[in-house]
Amino acid sequence: MSTAITKRLEGRIALITGASRGIGRAIAKRFATEGAHVILLATTATALEEVDDEIYQETAQHATLVPLDLSDFAGIDTLGASLFERHGKLDILVGNAGVLGTLTPLGHHKPDIWQNVIDINLTANWRLIRSMDPLLRQSNAGRAIFVTSTVGSMPRAYWGAYAVSKAGLEMLCRTYADEIVNTSVRANLINPGGTRTAMRAKAIPGEDPQSVKPPEDIAEFFVRMAEPTWIENGVLVDETGKIVCR
Repeated sequence: MSTAITKRLEGRIALITGASRGIGRAIAKRFATEGAHVILLATTATALEEVDDEIYQETAQHATLVPLDLSDFAGIDTLGASLFERHGKLDILVGNAGVLGTLTPLGHHKPDIWQNVIDINLTANWRLIRSMDPLLRQSNAGRAIFVTSTVGSMPRAYWGAYAVSKAGLEMLCRTYADEIVNTSVRANLINPGGTRTAMRAKAIPGEDPQSVKPPEDIAEFFVRMAEPTWIENGVLVDETGKIVCR
C-alpha cells in the first residue's frame, strides 16, 4: 500500500477520539501529515502530549489536545461549543474510542462494566453527533467516521456488551446518515479487522501481536473517507478499503 503524503486534508479540521494510542494515534498522525489540523481527544493528557510531540516532529505543527473522559457527556457538549467558538466548523469527526469491558456470559456481566461499555462505545458517539452535527454542517464537506467491529453484526459468545455496543453504533451511524442525506455531511463506518492494539491484546492474550497488522496499515482508508471527494453515505468499509455493506 502506498503511503505517499499528498496533503489531501490540507486545511481540514479533524476531531479524533481515542487518539492517544492504537488506531486513533495512527489516524491522528496520518491526518496531520496530510495537512489537517487535528484535535486529539483521550482521557490521559500525558499520552496526548506524546502524540503531539510526534506530530510536531513530522509536521512542525501542534495539535489541539482535549483530555476528556467520554463518559463526561456534559464535557462533550462543552467541547462542541468551544470548537464552534474557535473554528466555526468541524470538517472531520472520527469516533474511534472504545472499551472492551469483560468477555463473559451475558448473565455474568457486572452492571457497572456493562454500562461503561455502552456509555463509551455507543452513547458517547450519540453525544458527539449531537454536539458536532451543527459544526459538520458548517463545513463544505463534513465527514463522520465511526469505528465498528465484526461482532457488531456477527454474534460471538462472551462478547455481549462490546457486541451490543457496536451493533448499536452501526444503527446510530446509519440513522444519522439517513438524516443528513440532503446535506454536504456524510457518515460512514469502518471495520478495521484484526489490528495490533492494546484492546486486541486484552481480548486475545495468547496471540502473537506480530501476526496482525499495525494500525498504520489502515490509516489510508480513514484518509479516503475523510476527503471531500468521498461521497458514499451510510456504508461500512472493511480492512481492505472495500465497501461491504450499504
